[in-house]
Amino acid sequence: VSTQSTGSSGINAEYGEEEELLDTSDEVELELNGMPEAEAPPYETISPEAVARLQRADADSVSAQDHNTRNPFEEVDAVPAPKHHERELPGDTDLHQAEVILGLRESKKIETLEIIVPKPNYRKAYAMLQTASGLGNDKAKVLLGMAHLTGEHTPYVSHNTSLAYELFEEAAKSGLPSAQQALGAMFSSGMETDSSQSKALLYYTFAALGGDSLAQMALAFRYWSGISVAQSCESALKYYTLVADGVARKVGSTGTGQGVLRIRLMEEEESPQNSPILDEDLVQYYQFLADKGDLQAQLGLGQLYLQGGRGIDRNVKLAQHYFNSAAKSGNTNAYGYLGKITMELKEYDIALKYFKLATKDPQGQWGMGTLYYNGWGVAQDYKQALSYFTSAAQQGHTEAELQLGLMSLSGVGTKRDYGIALKHFNIASKSGHVLAFYNLGMMHAGGIGVMRNCQTAAELLKNVAERGTWGNNLMDAHALYHKGFVDSALIKYLLLAEQGYEVAQTNAAFILDREATDFVKTLKYRFKRAFVNWKRAATQGFGGARLKLGDYYYYGQGTQVDPVEAAEQYQLASDVDHNPQAMFNLGYMHELGIGRAQDMHLAKRYYDLAASTSLDAHVPAMLANSKLQAKIHVAWLIQTYKDFTFTKLAEGILQWWGGVIASITATFNSIGDLLLELGSTASEVGVSEDWDIYLMSILAIVLGLVMAVRGHHMRNNIRAAQLRLQEQQNLANQQQQQQPVPPAN
Repeated sequence: VSTQSTGSSGINAEYGEEEELLDTSDEVELELNGMPEAEAPPYETISPEAVARLQRADADSVSAQDHNTRNPFEEVDAVPAPKHHERELPGDTDLHQAEVILGLRESKKIETLEIIVPKPNYRKAYAMLQTASGLGNDKAKVLLGMAHLTGEHTPYVSHNTSLAYELFEEAAKSGLPSAQQALGAMFSSGMETDSSQSKALLYYTFAALGGDSLAQMALAFRYWSGISVAQSCESALKYYTLVADGVARKVGSTGTGQGVLRIRLMEEEESPQNSPILDEDLVQYYQFLADKGDLQAQLGLGQLYLQGGRGIDRNVKLAQHYFNSAAKSGNTNAYGYLGKITMELKEYDIALKYFKLATKDPQGQWGMGTLYYNGWGVAQDYKQALSYFTSAAQQGHTEAELQLGLMSLSGVGTKRDYGIALKHFNIASKSGHVLAFYNLGMMHAGGIGVMRNCQTAAELLKNVAERGTWGNNLMDAHALYHKGFVDSALIKYLLLAEQGYEVAQTNAAFILDREATDFVKTLKYRFKRAFVNWKRAATQGFGGARLKLGDYYYYGQGTQVDPVEAAEQYQLASDVDHNPQAMFNLGYMHELGIGRAQDMHLAKRYYDLAASTSLDAHVPAMLANSKLQAKIHVAWLIQTYKDFTFTKLAEGILQWWGGVIASITATFNSIGDLLLELGSTASEVGVSEDWDIYLMSILAIVLGLVMAVRGHHMRNNIRAAQLRLQEQQNLANQQQQQQPVPPAN
């Protein structure tokens, strides 16, 4: 594979921005028309050809005999997919044994109804991989290279990204898709090499053409988001459909698909008590209750171990143990789950016995419907299946809703009705059923029962694609981070971020932003990498990423300082996600006029919004408002001092005196209203019908008191005036007496 640049716009040396696109004249166009499929999918999947056939089909033209002899969703013109190294190669025996030890292959023992997971012996596994790799086995080189890249099994295998790159490059020369995908991820994220989006695109393209699901997811996300390629929903939908088909096939007709536990490290740090991971002490407590015979604990643990999740590995043996304990007390729900376990192991006769004991329970009704629908252990009967599925769905059984949707979609056992099928799929999707998301996505992609919507279809099928077995790496990375293997966790998150996992993008950016390990320090453009991942997570709708993106624009981390763009990101986080920190930041920017027009009133409004949104923001918002009020008053005093004149002082005094008069008037009006209200209240309680006389008397007394006080003041004033007049007269008389008498002529 040639890795020469294909017309890139200068993004090889640095970690390219999202907006930088490849030259469209040299753009690698991924045409997968005619790409062979592995095999015809079961009835749970809908191929594009089947979609077209369903749109042309007439419900009345489908006979029951036709359904018995032909799968309504089978692929047309399916050609077996080419397999890399179909012949036995040197080192395959060691490779397969190592895969079993590493948990990449399962050893099943049906007769005991359990899945045997060998105790990991990593030293032995990697010794076998070394042997197989030395014999030239390319798959062993890829597994060994991935171990060197992540370093999660140190000291059994060293953390050596240079050696990993060499192993991937050797395996890629023979055209192994998984090796090409790994090289694409390394070039994209800039591990052991400068980031080159053009080379990453090239490797992803060849790996996707070879059928590698991770490469197909990476390309789908790039087309969906427009990362170094022209944004194209149709191209993204094409790749997501390829991956979702494989996930749906693996789920099968009786499974619900594994859940993906999406834990954001930044949220976990802020609220560790809200972690979805089950505490080990809590699990042991429920085990203690179950051993003591607590029925609810037995059923809960049985379902937990059957499905796995919340930090608990799937363990069919333990699930069967707890369901058996619950079944001893006659619990029909336990019988239903025991029937499901045996049905998955294709022990249909045993499953039928269990389901018959649980026909009053929705789990048992769904099981009976499944057996009749497929003709497993009983004669195939679509009407019986429809009846059982309907009863189970009425009691809220998710898988029964899914089966009713499939029957309405295909017209098997009932009239074909796309609207009813859509309704059942929507109900099942609310419980997170992966096949419900898949069928909804295919209906939106093909315009079956709804208007065709590429964006909605791509989002639904992206959800399905992310539910593949590779989603377990999210929990692996989370566990590595909390065990202190930060570098290994970061690399796993970076690889998953390439496939479009928003949680992985958020966590990778969080580690790059917060941690300063030796590996992180060696990375070029550390904060630019963090910025790109925050941006990708923000475009997928995570409000916390929008807030961090605003911080990066504000402080110029990983990008140029841009207060206006920072304010835009804060505005989005505030309006869409109601983030109190974003509201507070907007208030601060309005207060200082940074990136927004200076406006003290808007600043106060955002501070108050932050306080009303979060209790934690009360104290900061109160202090910010106090500072804001102080600034407003100081600014007023300064302005008043600058504009001071005696004329304005006189106007101010007159304005103040007018305010005093208005205040006195308002006070008297309030007293009058109060008296009237008291009079009304007295009338209501029957005090007296002559309340007006009492009111007039009170007013007369008040008026008399006012007149008395005023008369007293007037008398004092008259007395004082008389005294002053008397003094003046006395003074005049004294002056006359002191004048000399003129002599007589």
